Amino acid sequence: MENTSEDNLTQAQNELYAWIKDYMKKFQHSPSIRQMMQAMGLKSPAPIQSRLKHLQEKGYISWQEGKARTMQIVDEIIDGVPIMGSVAAGGLIETYSDVQENLDISDVLKKKNVFALTVNGDSMIDACIADGDMVLMEPIKDSYSLRNGTIVSAMVPGLGTTLKYFVKRGGKIFLEAANPAYEPIELNPEEVVFQGKLLAVWRRI
Repeated sequence: MENTSEDNLTQAQNELYAWIKDYMKKFQHSPSIRQMMQAMGLKSPAPIQSRLKHLQEKGYISWQEGKARTMQIVDEIIDGVPIMGSVAAGGLIETYSDVQENLDISDVLKKKNVFALTVNGDSMIDACIADGDMVLMEPIKDSYSLRNGTIVSAMVPGLGTTLKYFVKRGGKIFLEAANPAYEPIELNPEEVVFQGKLLAVWRRI
């Protein structure tokens, strides 16, 4: 296979990658499989899905396979954000004078299939997750390995997708809010599909 200007990408992969980056820069969201097919002049989704899979494996994009709208561009892996000391949220403390270390977020960005969800509502406000925040989620491969207290995104029939604490008691699943105004959702294990567990919260000020 012939490599192009992007490291270890074939011409077809590079063409799709460049188009996706341009599209997301213009529209601020990821394109659909159909839009990618049309842009690449293809009549079948299979070549697009294959190229996306390779782009993901090579670390250029992050997405949930089969769900194009969850796509993210991993354009540059950030080595770290400098930690400049501490800031007071109560009494005053001495201000920072130099950089002590870096806050490394590359592990979050490098995880496979990380996807983002926009938070609607205030049910997790006491967990410092507010309406309008963006949460980065890691797909859950084995729901049996979930620990009580993990914040998860879960799909509940009739209710849609919700962000809640996972709690398992006596063979029952409870999705508990971080807001006393919301009652826990009690479910049987077969009534819920877990999509992901919380990695990080992104908030624009």
